[in-house]
Amino acid sequence: MIIQKDGYILVNQGAKGPTLGLAAHSTVQLIEQDGLWFKNLSRSGKLEPYEDWRLPVEQRVKDLVARLSIEEIAGLMLYSGHQAVPATSYDVSHYNGHPFDPDNDDHAALTDHQKAFLERDHVRHLLVTIVESPRIAARWSNNVQAFVENLPWGIPANNSSDPRHSARKDAEFNAGGGGQISMWPGPLGLAATFSPSIVETFGKIASREYRALGFTTALSPQIDLATDPRWYRNVGSMGSNPELVTELARAYIDGFQTSDADKEIADGWGYESVNCMVKHWPGGGACEAGRDAHYGFGKYAVYPGGQFEQHKKPFTEGAFRLHGKTGKAAAVMPYYMIPFGMTDENVGNAFNREIITHQLREQQHYDGVVCTDWRVTEDEVHPGIHSGKPWGVEQLTVAERHYKALLAGCDQFGGNSDIQPVLEAYQMGVRELDEETMNQRMRLSAARLLRNIFRLGLFENPYIDPDDTEAVVGSPELMQAGYEAQLDSIVLLKNHGAVLPLKPAGKAYIPNRYCPEYRGYWGTMVAAKTTDPVPEYLCRGRFTRTTDASEADYGIVFIESPMGGSGYSLDDLKSGGNGYMPISLQYEDYCAEAAREQSIAGGDPHEAFTNRCYKGKTTHTINKADMQLVQDTRHKLQSKPLIVVVNTANPFVMTEIEPYADAVLLTFDVQTQAALDIVFGSHEPSARLPFQMPADMQTVEEHCEDKPLDLRCYTDTDAHTYDFGYGLNWQGIIRHTD
Repeated sequence: MIIQKDGYILVNQGAKGPTLGLAAHSTVQLIEQDGLWFKNLSRSGKLEPYEDWRLPVEQRVKDLVARLSIEEIAGLMLYSGHQAVPATSYDVSHYNGHPFDPDNDDHAALTDHQKAFLERDHVRHLLVTIVESPRIAARWSNNVQAFVENLPWGIPANNSSDPRHSARKDAEFNAGGGGQISMWPGPLGLAATFSPSIVETFGKIASREYRALGFTTALSPQIDLATDPRWYRNVGSMGSNPELVTELARAYIDGFQTSDADKEIADGWGYESVNCMVKHWPGGGACEAGRDAHYGFGKYAVYPGGQFEQHKKPFTEGAFRLHGKTGKAAAVMPYYMIPFGMTDENVGNAFNREIITHQLREQQHYDGVVCTDWRVTEDEVHPGIHSGKPWGVEQLTVAERHYKALLAGCDQFGGNSDIQPVLEAYQMGVRELDEETMNQRMRLSAARLLRNIFRLGLFENPYIDPDDTEAVVGSPELMQAGYEAQLDSIVLLKNHGAVLPLKPAGKAYIPNRYCPEYRGYWGTMVAAKTTDPVPEYLCRGRFTRTTDASEADYGIVFIESPMGGSGYSLDDLKSGGNGYMPISLQYEDYCAEAAREQSIAGGDPHEAFTNRCYKGKTTHTINKADMQLVQDTRHKLQSKPLIVVVNTANPFVMTEIEPYADAVLLTFDVQTQAALDIVFGSHEPSARLPFQMPADMQTVEEHCEDKPLDLRCYTDTDAHTYDFGYGLNWQGIIRHTD
């Protein structure tokens, strides 16, 4: 049965075989054989093995790989930079030769740049960031698939996304309402539930929404052990406990990758599966002094506690040992950083043959896709300027870096849509090794990459119905599940005198939050702003809002955890310093008296020194005003109850706010409404700390960056210690046996 759709057609074979999807103006013909229908993507006029959906995936992959040219394989090995839909937020945003015109251009059209890299450079892997709406995302995906279907071999696009399910704080939830996408707690919040079941449910729901949006690969989960509490990417991790992260990694990937019942094609893979690109092998949380490897100032991971192998556990015991039928994560992304002193060569993980070929491929028998992190083959401008990240191979050319990553065992180059350096790398291999060896090496990567496309059924039908997309993505049922997980992710740290839950009545003093102008992590200035944390509609039925603390019955303050900087300052460099600064986890100004005299690692072509010491330097936390807001509110309220809600990106020192509060809750990117539902007793707290809260900055400076759970923990005024796994419910400390 032929079904006409907007821009594509479907051939429904019923129980005989899979539904086939074709572009409305496709150059691909259908072939009938044995009463069944197949797409003749090769245009050969006969059914080729790779077009025969009855054959095992490996047989189809082998056939197609043998047909591809080196240029076409090189294109498969590319992974585009960030694509916005429509393309208004990035440099390359022309449509038919002119900038995007929102009034006249199709918001789901392909840009000139996208058409060029899809056809000229043979790109089939695209990373999508901002999308205007679910319908636009679905239509854009269909436009991509229609474009590549009409190119040689008809290889579908494998579109992907970074995590996109975190909640908007000011959004209102009601059980009958939908949204742009279901909203869940951030990864730390998922970890705080201590529930593999919740995490697997998230994976199942998120994969349904991803497929409805046209995404078939998730650049997640991030399962690095966040053993250094200062690390910028703590917020995207699942905490610092190896056992918990391992369990949740397995649940997350099983949820995303597994298709059940009639949605399964074979071996757990199918029409609701989404490939997981797990990151970042072999773990990125052991960064020296907490500095992140997106910049040259954070290029080194260090292991003073001898825990290098421990950081692999979420991969080796979790991502590579799934409970579900898919077995292993479909892809792996190595992190930027150099694992200092762990191998014979101090180079970034993607360039390190010991890390990729020996430890990942040979020791772990991993034969999935290995994709470099974004921009590792580009040039570095300066350690303090966001640019390329070729750590340890700065002296090589762009093409030589591609070649070195290939020899290390990588299959794909994140953030590169240009085929030329891959072809140059191939020619280097031909000269240094021989043509047959290099040909086989390229075809090995092609097989891995195509496998992830075949087993999701994309060769049969890559098209999605925008009406179905709107019905699925952000549907009330999925929004409800996400909201319940948000409630289960909020950690109650303190409840002095059982002040919570509050009764829904009385007057509440809720001050506005001020954050001054600051330079963000990516180097751009963020404007100063004052925000009202609780929209008026969230007050209704709970309390009356007052601006006069003296007439309030209680106060609620919403703040952020300390924003302590990146660990580097161009201003310090300009004034004669080495540029390296402490990262603070406290609100008050911090002087690093307990820091190392000599850094463990160091060295950059732009630096004439290797000691990255910052001992004795003082740093200023961006949001010191949050601490002052808590203390000022305490003064205004006098003895009335004060509840403090902290949206938390990193573990932090509580000394400056906990003694002033009667109750403290930690949230991890949830809706404000969820926090209020805990405060007013609509839901009992059940979450626990997925990390340790440090007693002070001295214990942070003295701990080993690679060692899990080695901090001296903060003890509050009620004599409760904020260690890993601690949390309160209405009865008191949550007791657990794990």
